[in-house]
Amino acid sequence: MLGYTKFGNGANKVMVLGGAFGWSDDWNGLQAGLDPEQSTWVFADYRGYGRSRALDGAFNFEEVAGDVLSLADRLGWDRFSLVGHSMGGVAIQRVLLAAAPGRIKRMVAITAVPACSSRMDEQRLAMFGKAATDLAQRQTILNFSTGNRLPATWLRQLAQESAAHSLPQAFTSYLRDWGTVDFSERVQGNPTPVKVLIGANDPTLTRELMERSWLAWYPNAVLEVLDACGHYPMHETPLALAAALDGYLQQP
Repeated sequence: MLGYTKFGNGANKVMVLGGAFGWSDDWNGLQAGLDPEQSTWVFADYRGYGRSRALDGAFNFEEVAGDVLSLADRLGWDRFSLVGHSMGGVAIQRVLLAAAPGRIKRMVAITAVPACSSRMDEQRLAMFGKAATDLAQRQTILNFSTGNRLPATWLRQLAQESAAHSLPQAFTSYLRDWGTVDFSERVQGNPTPVKVLIGANDPTLTRELMERSWLAWYPNAVLEVLDACGHYPMHETPLALAAALDGYLQQP
């Protein structure tokens, strides 16, 4: 079973999936803004990441979908919501497609890759792939994705911590999946309610991209811009992110 951390004991169930440079402890700062009596939050780690680092596998998102649904079954969750950050946007949509109709209540996509993938060519894949083992490259990507505006000390620490909690082979395999595999035809018209959150300083996951993808494909999607952050609102503005999540996910 996937490793995870848990917060709260409320009736509203939420599964949270992170990004390529993330793991379950990245969400600790969010908890001060969440209501533990209303919701139960599970922050799960993919195979090869964090508390699931020792789990071998194919390291793709079809596998992730099966793992997440198995975890939900073990937890006794008949119906639940999904939150995905960055590559976690691909993960939650794969779970949605694999789940029984109606099992997924709502989704929140946080600076999230759409179902068309990031459409990387081989050169860009190689550039991102280098970050599997190169901390300087990882830090460069983190700096760019947060708008070249955050302290180098923090960027360096996040690069080190994220690399320590993921296997290079898992990182590389997931990268090729979320970077190149287009499954957008399978989600178009899906009625599941979706809230799309973007950071005002994220140079890549922009309003224009989200309007062409998430908002075009999910008829019940809405978009919100989080000010004063880039690609990592759980680190940059955790309380604002908690406010954007909690109220939306508590809706029936």
